Formats: sequence, C-alpha cells, structure tokens
Amino acid sequence: MGDVVTDKDREYERREEASAPGSDQPMHDRVNNRSLRPSGEAFKSFMTTGWDRREPAIEPLESSGYTPARLEVLGRRFPGERLVIPAGTPKVRNNDDDYAFRPDSVFSYYTGLGQDYEAGAVLVMNPVDPDSPEAKAGATHTPELFVAPRADNSTEDYYRDSHYGEYWVGPRAGLRELKAMTGIDTHDIAQLQDALSKDVGAEAGAVRVRAIREADPQVTAMVEEIRRANGFPDDRSNQADDDALQEFASQIRMVKDPYEIKEIRKAVAATKDGFDRILSRLPEAVDKPRSERMLESEFNAVAREEGNTVGYGTIIASGRHAPILHWMRNTGVVGDGEMLLIDAGVEAESLYTADITRTFPTNGTFTPLQRKLYQAVLDSQQAGFEAARPGATYSDIHHACMRVIAERLHDWGVLPVDVEEALSPEGQQHRRWIACGVAHHLGLDVHDCAQARYESYQGAKITPGMIFTIEPGLYFAENDLLLPAEMRGIGIRIEDDVLMTEDGPEWISKAIPKQIDEVEAWMRERRAAASDR
Repeated sequence: MGDVVTDKDREYERREEASAPGSDQPMHDRVNNRSLRPSGEAFKSFMTTGWDRREPAIEPLESSGYTPARLEVLGRRFPGERLVIPAGTPKVRNNDDDYAFRPDSVFSYYTGLGQDYEAGAVLVMNPVDPDSPEAKAGATHTPELFVAPRADNSTEDYYRDSHYGEYWVGPRAGLRELKAMTGIDTHDIAQLQDALSKDVGAEAGAVRVRAIREADPQVTAMVEEIRRANGFPDDRSNQADDDALQEFASQIRMVKDPYEIKEIRKAVAATKDGFDRILSRLPEAVDKPRSERMLESEFNAVAREEGNTVGYGTIIASGRHAPILHWMRNTGVVGDGEMLLIDAGVEAESLYTADITRTFPTNGTFTPLQRKLYQAVLDSQQAGFEAARPGATYSDIHHACMRVIAERLHDWGVLPVDVEEALSPEGQQHRRWIACGVAHHLGLDVHDCAQARYESYQGAKITPGMIFTIEPGLYFAENDLLLPAEMRGIGIRIEDDVLMTEDGPEWISKAIPKQIDEVEAWMRERRAAASDR
C-alpha cells in the first residue's frame, strides 16, 4: 500500500533493463504494453522538462460544508480511538484491465468525495490529546487524508506509473488539490503506516484502532499487523471492533442532510430523462433481437451524460423476463403487446443514486388484464405511502402493501386461502407472487445503510430526513400452474423514491408518470417526439 509502482511494473522494468542495449540477456516476452518504457537518463531528463505547468484553480466541493458535522458525530461515537476509512482500490475486470473505480460509500460520506478522484486514499480519524486546547473545545478527533501525490510532468512517475502517472490517466487531484476540495489536511500515502502505528497499545491511555475492513484488503492487513504488534492479537475481537464501526457508519446515514437530499433529487431528475430516452426508442425496438439491450443502452447513455454512471445494474425485462426479480442480462426481445418492466437509477457525480421502476405496455396501451394487474400494484404502493408517517416503521409499510396484494389475489381466485390466513405469520401464501420486500433506504448505495442492525433498520421508526423506496409488485412466472394461463409471464413493479418530512412522506419521483392514463400519455408523447426527429 502506498507504492506508486506495482510489483508487476517493477518486474517489467527489470526485464526491460536486462534487455537494454549492451545487455547480454535476451529480450523477454512482454505481457503488458504499459511496461515498454524507455529508462535511459537522457529520456528521463527529456520527459521531465519543457512542459507548461500552469495549475488550475481549485474550489471547495459543496459537500465540504457538510462533512465536518458528519465527522464530529463519528468521532463522538468512538472517543480516543483511531478510525481508518479507506477509499478502496480499482478492481480487476480481467488481466490488466480494471473496472472503473468507485470509492467505498463510507469513505465518500465522510470525505464528500465522489467520482473517481482518490483510488487508494485513506481517511484517518486521529484522536486528539485529551489535555489539548482542541479537546477542551469539544473536539474528539482530527481528520487526515492520506493520498498518493500527483505524478505530474515534473516527475519520473508521470510516464512510468500507469496507475497514477498523468501521462496515462490525465491530471488528477493530489495532496494540495484534495485538501482544497475537502477541507481535510492531506498527507502522502507513504506516511500511512507510521501514522496508523502511532501510540497504539492495549495499556491505559494508548490508542485502539478500528477500520472499515472490506474497502481495501491491503489497508486491513496493515491495520491487523499493527494491532498484533501492539497488544491486540485476537483477530475475532479486532473484527468485532471493525464491525461496530461499519455498523455505526451505515446506520448514521439513514437521515439525510440537505446536501444529500438535493443530490438524490438531482439523480431522480436525470433518471426521468433516462426513461424518456427509453420510451423514445421503444417503438423502434419492439420485436428486434436483443431489444432489451437496445433500451438499456439508451438509459445508460443518459446516466453517463448527466451523472457518474448507473447506480446499479439496469433491469430491462419484457414479457416472461419481467417476473424475474433481478433480470440484468437484458438479452431478450421486447415483444409487441407485452408488459415491459424497467428498474433503473442514475448515480449523480456525488455518488447518490435514484432507484425507480416503471412497467409499460410495449404498444402504448394497457389491455384490460394488464390494467387490472397494474392498478392492483399501484393501489398497494399507495397504501404503503399512506402508512409511511413519522414514527411508523418499514414493517408498517410492508404490511399495508401486502394486505392490498393479498386481497386482490383473493378477489381474482388465485389465493388458495382467505386473506387473513395468508397474512398470518404461519400463512404468507401471497408471497409466492411477491417474495421480496417493498421498501429500503436509498442514498450512496441503492440499498443504503445495509450494514445496520435489524432493530435499527426494519424495526426502527421512520424519521424526517430519511429517504427510501416503496416498491410492491406482482411476479407471475410463465411456468406457474397455479395461475390462470392469461396471467402467466407478466411481471409488474412500481417503485418510487420517498422523502420523509415533518409533515409526512413526499414522492421525490412524482414527476415520473405512473397512473395508467398518464403512462399511456407519456408513451404517446415520447413516440411523437421520436418521430419528429
């Protein structure tokens, strides 16, 4: 951790030097063309001179006005302890090709950094001296950010380091830039191990260390090594400490501040644009091979144009694919007259995401059967919305949605028992057609705050500032012999994003049509707009 040249790069360079002119060692086969770097002194001098070194103006991020309060709350929960929160590192897709980097959500929350500024960075919360003026003023910790320095064109790493070198990756934020952006004191990542080791011990007055374990295995290994060397050999106890940090960092994100609410509204607005783009393409896509992918590409393009990317894998599920809860292959044909389920959300550059599902008749008009089934899901969602009040729980939303679903299934002759038996803990027969939950927190993760305990999540009271989804559905598999033949192969979900206010719930996504007549009008409008192009 902290090296700006990987072991693999060093091996390539060793081979290169061995095969340089004058060497009697044969040239080795190269497995990575990024290793083909000249290494002579003349070239080094040539590559580090003659460049324009103008520095861009750096403005504080809007999020930097909110992170001090978040850090203060975190510090108060773990007084006297050192907290280690890594951004994580790029993950390998295959061979030497990485997935696009996306920082760990805990890191993003406490630094305010989105996008991909800071692969390999680590936020450290250092406990202040209890006798210091800062402690007497109420401070518990000093935040410090450890990052790789810029490898700009004044450095040899500019062209030698394919991970950080700006010859390879373009200008990136370094120590000076990230301090200006975040307001957090920033240091060279090479100093990280010494910083984490300082004053660690099991004796009274010494420092205990906790870390977000899953974000960066190398940092976790470093922390474990420091613990074992300083009186904390019990790996199980150490992991329990880390789990407590992860749990708190997850739970505390349940209530959103004004910045977070604004960013989720922005993500929802971009998601509406993505649905518009899909509906404009839909008439052309019907009955075409892999037309689910055609529609997916439209949404994903908007996510990249207006945000960072998609917040999760986009689901485009037509006909028999729609009852498959996590259909993300999107390889099917969008058939004429089918129901088309689309579950998609844009992730803003701040990394806050929307999570919206709409279900459409592919030809623009609901059949009587489609209308009946769709309205049942819509009524179920409205019941969940009405149950969502300050002081209510997710269970209240769940039960309200499920009662409507059970009643309609009974009315249609599908449910093999009466409604009350189905709704009893011993029954639950209606869950055959809606096995998933109907609400979850939303934020930096599409299933936000997921490391919180059950009693802090599903069993806790909903309070103003929480943002969550309400998403009932009906999932009628094509091979379900308990259903009438005409119902098989239909899947419907309606999902919206909700902000709890002091006065009750607000549909954040109310601008995305979902009433039957509004959906049909929306589809006509987009068809007309597409034909006018």
